[in-house]
Amino acid sequence: QVQLVESGGRLVQAGGSLRLSCAASGRTFSSYAMGWLRQAPGKEREFVAAVSWGGSNTYYADSVKGRFTISRDNAKNTLYLQMNSLKPEDTAVYYCAADTKSWYYSGQASGFDYWGQGTQVTVSS
Repeated sequence: QVQLVESGGRLVQAGGSLRLSCAASGRTFSSYAMGWLRQAPGKEREFVAAVSWGGSNTYYADSVKGRFTISRDNAKNTLYLQMNSLKPEDTAVYYCAADTKSWYYSGQASGFDYWGQGTQVTVSS
């Protein structure tokens, strides 16, 4: 069992930066892959980024590559998403997720088996 709580979402102007955090509890944090996904109004949930158990392997959606950075601090049981050069199209509810079945991102968003409640990011133009 894993509990995930996101924080850091807020209103920001286009071109600005935000850092999201996700605090995890329950199962040993360093034993599974983690990721961020987002859902904009009227759209399906989409993959944003993922990181392997130790933080060495990272994966990004093309839409955020070069602007977002995913990282994790296993000593603090926390996942991060640094978002730079934000665009209005980044507006969404951001969810952190855990794939407790795998050390590495499986390549499928459906592989995540635990989810946080989400944090709202709004980028104004």
